Amino acid sequence: MTDHTDAAAAPKPPVAPTRPHEFTTHGITISDPWAWLKDPNYPEVNDPDVLAYLEAENAYFEAQMAPHRPLVDRLYEEMKARIKEDESSVPQKDGDYLYWAAFETGGQYRKWWRRPVGSADDGSADELILDEPALAEGKEYFRLGGFSISNDATKLAYAVDDNGSERFTVRVKDLSTGELLPDVIEGMLSDIVWIADDSGFLYGLANKEWRTDNARFHRLGDDSASDVELFHEDDEGYRVAVGETSDRRWIVIGTGDHVTSEVRLLPADDPFAEPILVAPRLAGREYDVDTHGDTLFIHTNDTDPMWRLVTAPISAPGDWSELIAPSPHFYMTGVECFADFFIVEGREDGLDQILIHSYDDAEPKRISFPEASYAAGTGDNPEYDQRVIRLGYESMVTPGTVYDYDVATGELTTLKVQEIPSGYDASRYATERLHITARDGTQVPVSIVYKLDDDGGDFPRDGSRPLFLYAYGAYGHAIPPGFSTGRLSLLDRGFAYAIAHIRGGDDLGQQWYHDGKLEKRENTFNDFVDVARALVADGWTSEGRIAVAGRSAGGELMGAIVNSDPELWGAVIADVPFVDVLNTMLDESLPLTPGEWPEWGNPIEDKAAFELIRSYSPYDNVRAHAYPPLFISGGLNDPRVTYWEPAKWAAKLRATKTDANILLLKTNMGAGHGGKSGRFESLREGAEEHAFVLWQLGVEA
Repeated sequence: MTDHTDAAAAPKPPVAPTRPHEFTTHGITISDPWAWLKDPNYPEVNDPDVLAYLEAENAYFEAQMAPHRPLVDRLYEEMKARIKEDESSVPQKDGDYLYWAAFETGGQYRKWWRRPVGSADDGSADELILDEPALAEGKEYFRLGGFSISNDATKLAYAVDDNGSERFTVRVKDLSTGELLPDVIEGMLSDIVWIADDSGFLYGLANKEWRTDNARFHRLGDDSASDVELFHEDDEGYRVAVGETSDRRWIVIGTGDHVTSEVRLLPADDPFAEPILVAPRLAGREYDVDTHGDTLFIHTNDTDPMWRLVTAPISAPGDWSELIAPSPHFYMTGVECFADFFIVEGREDGLDQILIHSYDDAEPKRISFPEASYAAGTGDNPEYDQRVIRLGYESMVTPGTVYDYDVATGELTTLKVQEIPSGYDASRYATERLHITARDGTQVPVSIVYKLDDDGGDFPRDGSRPLFLYAYGAYGHAIPPGFSTGRLSLLDRGFAYAIAHIRGGDDLGQQWYHDGKLEKRENTFNDFVDVARALVADGWTSEGRIAVAGRSAGGELMGAIVNSDPELWGAVIADVPFVDVLNTMLDESLPLTPGEWPEWGNPIEDKAAFELIRSYSPYDNVRAHAYPPLFISGGLNDPRVTYWEPAKWAAKLRATKTDANILLLKTNMGAGHGGKSGRFESLREGAEEHAFVLWQLGVEA
């Protein structure tokens, strides 16, 4: 691999000094000379040495990228030209109003609108209910969190984060006057659920460790300090969430970690009633609940990782009766009840399925989709008594499409197809679903898309083309084979783009997730490497011509595979990478750590977990060999992957690696886990990363 900069003229990379630091766990002493990069005052970051290092890395990043700014600008303009600037969602009925959100031309953020049902669609009755651009004005970062209209449609409770720390402030707007009520709640981290009479709402506060361990009731007009705690979770590894059933008769208080859940129901018209416990927590059992009449519909993995559906009377919530048995081929991902039918969503061979069930045990209707690889699901369906269901569909070559599905007739009506103003011809692109054999014999699905040659010829399989390979592989989070306008900038320059559906996600069912976590974590890394090697063997690309990317836990994947197989990769993007795994899992004071132990293991209590995490933790396994070009990002206010993880990793890599390949660290000083806010700022960050890939792979821009 070649660093394409002029070595004589290039600025020198920053050097983070080392400071002696050791700790001993399970009789093993570990040296961590870059531990000082964790500011002892965190979440405040004001240590001058820490800030100086991060600023020096940012200055180096800007200096190295400066010659490539014209390319970044060109890519940005390409990406922006594919975005409909005055994009608007399809209005959806909820009660007496139609609701939608829309961008204005040049706008970074949405405006939220409604109009009375039956009024003219000419703008005369449109009512602006929330103006995100006005709320974001003058702020470096803005994110809208909870957004909840009262049942009588006269009030809006919403939550805002203005620094990326995910500590939201709740305010309430009177929609009849447009005025803000005096109610203000700081530090919220949950959804917002109104009670039946709209006198107040439920929410959850983040505690000082950024964990939501409570469900609280706020009565309008009261000081938030007097809000009543309706439920408190004592297990520091569990998180509390609030929601409501589809019929809005019940408020749902759920608590759980990554493997166990417990649900309570409160009458929406009496939030101070004794909660109904659906089923007590049982280690390894997860379930979620909806209701139809006096019957609970419980979606659970209690007998099988493919999940099943059981019912029970609300009066006897523990009396479970199986309604839909688990299937070895159908992974049931969710159930939603409506007045006259219920919907079961799931995946077969990793592909989304939607089935409409009647309550009278008739054969369900399966909604058919035309392509061999795609992503589909239900959309916003707020009303319980609905006859038409809103759906979304896309594939790696098909832009996002919004449908209405008539449950009675089976008719699909296209409401909207994602518009690409600069033009897009789907017939010039092709997508395939591959199955690649991993080293242990497991078949790993891969979704791949590429542009056909100008004469319509297929993608050449002679190893001459570059490939972009993406994966996540953690927390049971599947990566759908969806559409991306930004990806077109790579496809149009000759890349194939592949998504590896590796173990650790739940693409093929919950067992697929279990087979990539805890003691099986290395399956995730091996799957990714094996997919890459097979794509090379099949001629899709060649060694060193593969650009790879991963975010958060996917960034951990990037750290592992550059340690194990550095020669494969031509450019690596590691966004907010979870790479200091051992130190993070040993620090139970960090916001997420106790809740993460079911995913990674508890190295404090368990020596085997300590040794396993230590064996793959990217930061702990940096070694003296040649590394591929690396683009690493972090967020100073990120509560999920703290800023010092990418910073320490970059510092150790600089001090250890034996190559001259470029290594860039960019820390967003005013943002968190998601990077910069605003749709155009997000596009520009994507353009920077694409420019880095093109630069390092020597692809003509």
